[in-house]
Amino acid sequence: MTQLNLLLPAGARLAGITFPASLAKALGRADEVVGQPGEQAQLSRHFQLLPDRWPHAALTHVADAGLDDARSSAWLRADPAYIRPDINGARLLATGAALSMSVQDVEAFLPALRPLFGDAGFLLDAPHPTRWYLRLPRETQLPDFPAPDQALGEDVFDHMPDGPQARRWRTLLSETQVVLHNHPRNEERARAGLVPVNSLWFWGGGLLPDNATSDSMTVFSDDPVLHGLASVGTFKAMPIADFKSFESLANDALIDLRAVRDPKVLLEGWLQPAFVVATQGQVDFDLADGRMFQLQPSQRWRFWRKPRTALTA
Repeated sequence: MTQLNLLLPAGARLAGITFPASLAKALGRADEVVGQPGEQAQLSRHFQLLPDRWPHAALTHVADAGLDDARSSAWLRADPAYIRPDINGARLLATGAALSMSVQDVEAFLPALRPLFGDAGFLLDAPHPTRWYLRLPRETQLPDFPAPDQALGEDVFDHMPDGPQARRWRTLLSETQVVLHNHPRNEERARAGLVPVNSLWFWGGGLLPDNATSDSMTVFSDDPVLHGLASVGTFKAMPIADFKSFESLANDALIDLRAVRDPKVLLEGWLQPAFVVATQGQVDFDLADGRMFQLQPSQRWRFWRKPRTALTA
């Protein structure tokens, strides 16, 4: 194994955790590179797409439903959402997985919504209960839809698209909200203690890329975007659960740990064992806040550098 990349959450996630002395010493001697923060910038440091755009809907649809004829259409995510009106407007409070969607929800909502989109020439489908899609003609011109995490907790009217194509989508969204507001399935969800599905969130539109490459031959991740990339790319993607040990890695590898919430698990289960591998090759800790720490065996001679006891900026 020559190089290992760990995709990590922002350094603040590890605030308050005490690093072992050996790891703190290695981090103090490591090369620190400062790049752009954010999910998109972090992924772009490790994956190259042709053409250079990130159509999340097309990529996750391939992961959910397979490649098949995916290249014959454009794709747009139309995820179930909960929007709560308040005195100042309406706020996006949850989308997708946060709504605890079930197959029964999909079977109830989709038949009511499909005619709205069918009349517009679009096919609504949900191969995964929390990830819904619109299949569009390849030539469809789409406005710039923000990802849900950009609008979460904020007034949705501040995130409505504009431009010449936007009016059509605002109309579709309004019609969708009327159907969902009156749907009896939401009464059933309320009795079960669940919030209603009262809107959709459009985002991530585009065409499937022609190719995707990475310096890592194997990617361990539960992110469907990366599994979709592997379907059209030159590397292999596997679930995190398939990871055996750092010592068993035979090629350059990337491990996606952005979703790990427990800082102790992140430190003891991943960072500390990965540091041991750094005695044999390069290990990069790539943080979502834009900083990267590159650990290499030759850095042990930098004995004058002070230990780094935290990954916060």
